[in-house]
Amino acid sequence: MARNVHGEPGSAQHIVRLVSSGAASSRADLVRELGLAPSTVSLRVQELVAAGVLTESGEGASRGGRRPRLLRVRAQGGIALAADLGSHHARLGAVDLDGTVRDTADLPHDITAGPESAVDWLCERVTELAARERAAGRTVRALGVAFPGPVRPGEGRVLSPSRMPGWHRYPLRDVLAERLGLPVTVENDATMMAVGEHAVARPDLDHLVVVKAGRGIGSGVIAAGRPHDGANGAAGDISHVRIEEAGERPCSCGNIGCLETVASGAALIRELARQGVEVATTGELLQLVADGDPQATTLVRTAGRHIGTVLSVVVNFFNPQAVALGGVLATAEPLVAAVRGVLYERCLPVATADLEITTTVTGPDAGLLGAGLTALRRHLRTSPLAQEPPIVGQDHPSATPVQEESAPA
Repeated sequence: MARNVHGEPGSAQHIVRLVSSGAASSRADLVRELGLAPSTVSLRVQELVAAGVLTESGEGASRGGRRPRLLRVRAQGGIALAADLGSHHARLGAVDLDGTVRDTADLPHDITAGPESAVDWLCERVTELAARERAAGRTVRALGVAFPGPVRPGEGRVLSPSRMPGWHRYPLRDVLAERLGLPVTVENDATMMAVGEHAVARPDLDHLVVVKAGRGIGSGVIAAGRPHDGANGAAGDISHVRIEEAGERPCSCGNIGCLETVASGAALIRELARQGVEVATTGELLQLVADGDPQATTLVRTAGRHIGTVLSVVVNFFNPQAVALGGVLATAEPLVAAVRGVLYERCLPVATADLEITTTVTGPDAGLLGAGLTALRRHLRTSPLAQEPPIVGQDHPSATPVQEESAPA
């Protein structure tokens, strides 16, 4: 089913989106924005206030009549736990409806060891995080997971991830929902980065590409204001586009000559080792770049040109308003400059005339924001607003996973 960044007109998550973005600060504003009857808007606002999602207090500026009371997203109105998973690490935190991220932690974990151990590990970490949030007086409403591989839209099922044996067709959303007794959403990590960057930093843009450049490479696409997954969740997977410079290098996907084989953090570490320079992590590689090491700097700059080559096709085809580079490799200025140079060199002038080529504003929290906000707003759509949310860590044998019909940004 098509995704709607705002939800159905007048839905709970649409109203929350308008209030949290500043587009509406009163019931009268909502009436103008939604085109609904004042009585309908008032009823839905009352439901959200009763559910503890919105507050209504104070007085705004008068526009000729009675001064309106101001609507705000309630900071204590509920949070989503969020997990941004990588192949060898995870970033966890809690996300408010207004886009505040708190209690973040970066933890090592090898997701390639298989789904069973990953689920056990994630459930333990999520339960610990939920306990801390409840102790602080916050209500945990949902869990959002950003997964480093294709995820089938509407199902939360992992599909054919590279370098991850045992994960194909794994029903991650349903397994987590059953284990935790909590509504869960699972989406691709690059798509969640795009959702987080769009929702918090660039809500005015309708067309956006966010690139995740780290140990692997991916991209998330916002089209007409909505996250675009494609038919099977593989939209934006630039990592396995074949490029001439990669030659016959074998890729983890089973093909040869993919972008990943010459431009990912893992590929750069391998190439440095071949040149006699040993580094264990992408962070160590970037430290060499920061220190002016010529071998590392040349490799990173060349990787940027390879990424820019693939992105030039994306920009010409999709014509976005902005390309935002994220992930750990995007902290290297030589890579960002190389991407920018190739795009201006290879793209049509009309495609780059107003194109912003930059780095993400939300930084390492982009994926958490996307996963958390998606889970929160989807939960508002599919749960009775006044219903007491389930408690993480308690036994909920009858917990039914939330149907994932839409994913607002």
